[in-house]
Amino acid sequence: MSVLDDIVEATRERLPERKREAPRSELEARPMFERERRNFRDALCADELSVIAEIKRRAPSAGTLREGGQGVVGSIAQQYEQAGAAAVSVLTEPERFGGRPEHLPFVRAHTELPLLRKDFIIDEYQLIEAKACGADAVLLIATVLAPGQLHDLHQAASELGLGCLVEVYAPEELEKIDFHQVSILGANNRDLDTFEVDLNQSIRVFRRAPEHAVRVTESGLSRAEELATMRRYGVDAALIGTALMEAEHPGEKLKELRNGVAEQFRQPAA
Repeated sequence: MSVLDDIVEATRERLPERKREAPRSELEARPMFERERRNFRDALCADELSVIAEIKRRAPSAGTLREGGQGVVGSIAQQYEQAGAAAVSVLTEPERFGGRPEHLPFVRAHTELPLLRKDFIIDEYQLIEAKACGADAVLLIATVLAPGQLHDLHQAASELGLGCLVEVYAPEELEKIDFHQVSILGANNRDLDTFEVDLNQSIRVFRRAPEHAVRVTESGLSRAEELATMRRYGVDAALIGTALMEAEHPGEKLKELRNGVAEQFRQPAA
C-alpha cells in the first residue's frame, strides 16, 4: 500500500469513533454551522498569483514542523493574513500531519480569510464536521475517490455551501472529473511513494484542464522563482505549507515569497 492508501485506511477506521463523539445532529447545532461562508474560489482569482498558506504541524516528507497547540495555529493564521495570503489551509489529519478538526475554530477566530479544511475526505460526515468547525472549503482527492463518490461528495459540499478544491496527482486522473461540476483544480507535485517533487507535474496537468478551471499548484514550492514560473504558465494559486511552517516566522517567509514573485515580474524580459 502507498502512503496515501495507509492514510485513507486510517481515516476510515477513525470515522466511527468521530461519529460517536460528535453526532451529526450535534455538529449541525453548533453556531459556526450557520455562519455565512467566505467564497474560496473568488479569493483565488486575482491579478497576481494567490497563495493558500497552510498550517500543518507535521509532514511525512519532513517530520515535525512546528510544536505547540491551538494558540500556535491561531497566531500563524494571523501572520498569514497580515502577509497577504488569499486563503488559509488547515491540515486536520492527526496521525501523519499532527492536525485535528478542532484546530479550525481557533484559526477561524484569528482570520477573516477563507479556510480550507485539508484532509482525506471519504465520507459526507467529514463535510458536516468541516462546516461545523468553521471551514469555507474542503479538499477532495480524486486519487482516492471513485468518480461517483467524487461527484457525490462535491455535490454534498456544494449543498452545504462549501467550496471544493479537487486534487489530482497525474494528468490521467482528469478523466475522473466532471468539469461541469468542478471549478477549482489542484495538481499535486509530490510522488507519495518516493516523496520526490516534480514541479512540471502541475504544468502537465493544467495543459489538459479546461480553461474555466481555477488552477492550484500544490507541494514542493519553496522559492519565488518557482512561483513566478507557475504564474507564467497560467496557474492561479499555489498552496504552500512546508516551506512556510519550517520558517521561524511563517508570515515573514510568506511576505518574502510574495515580494520575490512581484520582483520577478518587474524585471524586463531577457
